Amino acid sequence: MTTATVAPPTGAAPLDLARGFLTGGVIGASLAAFVVGCTLGKVPLIVAGPALLAAYALLFLLVGAPRRAREGALAPLTALALIDGREMPTVKETDVPVRFDLTVAPDLAPAFRIRITQDVHVSELTDYRPGTVLVVRYPPDQPWLLRIVKRPTPEWEERATGAVLEPAPGPVVVADRQDGCVWSLTTLLGVLLGAAAVVLFMRAELFGKDTDAPAAQPVPVTSSSTTPSTTTSTTTSTSTFSVTATIASSTTGTVAFGPGRSALDRGVLREAVESLTGGADGRQALTVVVQEQLLTVVFAPDGVSAPAFDPRSLPFDRLPALVEEARTTLGVDAPRTWQLSAERLAGALTIRIGVTGAGGPASLEADGRGVVVRRSPAR
Repeated sequence: MTTATVAPPTGAAPLDLARGFLTGGVIGASLAAFVVGCTLGKVPLIVAGPALLAAYALLFLLVGAPRRAREGALAPLTALALIDGREMPTVKETDVPVRFDLTVAPDLAPAFRIRITQDVHVSELTDYRPGTVLVVRYPPDQPWLLRIVKRPTPEWEERATGAVLEPAPGPVVVADRQDGCVWSLTTLLGVLLGAAAVVLFMRAELFGKDTDAPAAQPVPVTSSSTTPSTTTSTTTSTSTFSVTATIASSTTGTVAFGPGRSALDRGVLREAVESLTGGADGRQALTVVVQEQLLTVVFAPDGVSAPAFDPRSLPFDRLPALVEEARTTLGVDAPRTWQLSAERLAGALTIRIGVTGAGGPASLEADGRGVVVRRSPAR
């Protein structure tokens, strides 16, 4: 059998890190502008926060359109693959992350070996034993994005049933990229600096207004009437969350998960939310945003009437399945990034999951119980 050597995926390039830092800066500045605007009662600042985020998202889509067009022009390849080996943890979960060593045999190219990790339902584990021939699909220029096709077409299913493949010699290419921690920390640094820039810019109104008010207009306190004083402050504290870095403030909380950890790991997201809410104090959130290794919670400021919800009420057990459904059923080929957001702007809690990949962006919406109510597949 003729074999080929596949180049492994590279780590985060300087351009990727710069893009992550800029994205974090825009997110941090937008959230800080919204929170500061609510605190000071400045409508222009409240509007400027979401407007900046929307403008950046539009610019991001426009700049990336040529690249997505080039990637979309390359049709994904379908091929047969032999399971050389597999590893899976001993966990009691519905979907088990299984690491596969595969020999991939394309029709018009040499065979190659690759190692991937893909979730498999516990009821289907018997279909993925070593020595089984199955169908895979991958972009021709990015074979490390290879995924196992769980429901191939009848033609490919018939080919896989009758095929006999031999393990290919040569090294195994590890498809899992190891740059997630560096990129997440760079993005987190951008979030902190963006938020700090807005707070420093508005520091005179945030910290000067309340300290000068008692001297300018003293109000005596008597037994029959008292005048409450309001003090606006922003506090920042750093605490340790297992192997994660947690940065929390009086209105915004952010958790960056450490290497090898994901927001979709069992119990990780629930634990992170509880670390920000302080357990049972019932803090209400305006927005919860979740990415692969980053959690951001915008809390409702005291004294401001806004549609908020308890972030601990999210259907944590359903979120990994919703993300997987968005990645696999909306027509997005080789999905690269995903983002989950939860809010109550329309009255009821709404969970939105957006996915971006070679097939373009797609999204789905679910209610507060994790039941899908709307899908927007890629076009």
